[in-house]
Formats: sequence, C-alpha cells, structure tokens
Amino acid sequence: MGIEKPLEPPRNGILVRDLIPVAYEVVDAWKVLIRGLAQLLHVVPVHACSECSEIHVAHIGHEIQDCHGPTSGSRRSFHSWIKGSINDILTPIESYHMYDPYGRRIRHETRFSYDRIPAVVELCIQAGVELPEYPSRRRTEPIRMLGKKVIDLGGYVDEPRLFQPGNPGSQIVELDTYRALERFPPPTEQEVPTIAQETIIAYEKVRWGVTKLVKKYSVKACGYCSEVHVGPWGHNAKLCGEFKHQWRDGKHGWQDATVDEVFPPNYVYHVEEPKGAPLKSALKRFYGKVPAVVEVCMQAGARVPNRYKPMMRVDIVVPENKEANFVA
Repeated sequence: MGIEKPLEPPRNGILVRDLIPVAYEVVDAWKVLIRGLAQLLHVVPVHACSECSEIHVAHIGHEIQDCHGPTSGSRRSFHSWIKGSINDILTPIESYHMYDPYGRRIRHETRFSYDRIPAVVELCIQAGVELPEYPSRRRTEPIRMLGKKVIDLGGYVDEPRLFQPGNPGSQIVELDTYRALERFPPPTEQEVPTIAQETIIAYEKVRWGVTKLVKKYSVKACGYCSEVHVGPWGHNAKLCGEFKHQWRDGKHGWQDATVDEVFPPNYVYHVEEPKGAPLKSALKRFYGKVPAVVEVCMQAGARVPNRYKPMMRVDIVVPENKEANFVA
C-alpha cells in the first residue's frame, strides 16, 4: 500500500538490550563446553564411523547394522570404527561472519573475503557480544523498509580489519574446537566428575540461550543441506550440492532455522554398561538415545537432567537375543 511500517528491534538493525547479557552467557558457556569436552575425551572413549556420521560412546563400538557409507555393502552395514574427536561430539556448524548483516549480500565470487566461524558465536556477535577479532556494526538509527524493500539503510560501510585471529592473545581460539585436545591437558581422576557436571550445565545453558536468541534474531538454514547463515537474508554462494542442486544453480534453499539446525544435538545410543558387551542389531528397538554431550558427561560421572531420562529408556529391561522374539 506504500505505507511504511516501523520495525521493532532487531529487525530494524538495532540490538535488543535485554538479550545482550544472554549472548554473553552463551559465549562463556560455549568456552566451558569446548574445554570440558576436550578434557573428557582424554578419559571417555568415543568411536566414530569412518564412512558415515554415526558415533558411539563406549569402550567398544556397537554392532548395529545401520551404516550407509560408500562401502557399507561389503561390510554388511556394520560400521567401520575409528577414534572419535570433539568435532564428532559437537557437530561443526559454521557461518559466514559479516560486519554488517544488512549490508552487501555475499556473492559466490566474494565468498572467500568472509571468515567462517561457529554459527553459535556469530549469532552471539550479532546479538551484542563484542570481539575485537570480529567487529560488528552497531546502528544507532533504525533501518527503514517499505514492504520488503529497504529505503534507508544508513549507507554501506567497509569492514575494518583491526586484529588477526592468529595473533598472540587472541580470544577467538577459545571459541573454536580446532586442536582442542592439544590445548587442554587430561584431567586427574578426582577432577573428572566436576568437569563433567560443569560441561553438561554449560551445554544446557548454550541450548537455552540459542533458543532465546533464535526467536528474535533472524537465522536462515538451507532446506537441502546443513548450511546455516546468521542474518536477515541468506548468502548467494553456490555451494549446495544436495538433491537437484542443478535446478537451483547450486544456490541454497533458505528458510527459517530451528535450534537443532544451529546447535545440533547429535543423538547417540545410550549405554548402561560402557565396558560391557557391544549393542546388538537385533535389540536395536530397546535402546534409548540421548545427545552425545549428555552421554559423554553421564559416563564421566555427571548427573543427567530429568528431561533426558525418558530418552535414555532406563526403565526398559533389554532382553537377551533369544527373548527378543517373544517380547510384544
């Protein structure tokens, strides 16, 4: 109708003041989560399949035949287990960092001019966290839009390059999982339960904070692949190679992201006896599943929150192989 409608923060480019402390809490909890998992992986054995994305937290990999890797046919769908890393527990979901999310859109030719950082960190930066390595534009005057057309953006500003992430004293290293096992030494036997409890608390705080931030700040996810972009519009990099990407010229199919797409839980089978016999494929329907972080912390001695106990299915007695056919 040609009538300008005033926008509320953060859609008008101005920060939501009430969510700035939440963003800082998420960043602090994210650091604790990475540090805790890196230390616990020295103690808790984690196995990852070299052919697919399956992981298992126990002394022996399970024997459930659900591998869909390239050579799974020759292995009868059994997994090919190798030693897991922190990136197998925390699925690395990265996003382009933009100095001005409402500025120039990322094109396929300019994609290498932008750094890739964890999507959780980028969401917190746009919500008010100040990092010298990755500055962000803070507007004082709101953006004006007429329908879906921007009529007053406040001008384009070039991104400043003040610091480099590799410089000594850089804090961005603590926000990334790269070489985390080398940066943090193994804990003592007395410290393991405390670290596990702090890690699971940090995991719950990160998920709580991301849930609140996603409700306000715009985050886009591709409906075909796992790409995530934090900002009002998705980027134009032609990197999607999933179903019928030729019809879209490699462009992503952007839609509003959910919490599980920004901070995926990565479910694993719950193991009651980590040093016991491996899980069997015939008893697959009797096993429970929980997020991988919760399973690692539980085996290290942490108290599991009540909302995960029904998912673990601890109230179900797993039958023997011969008894499975007689269970209704």
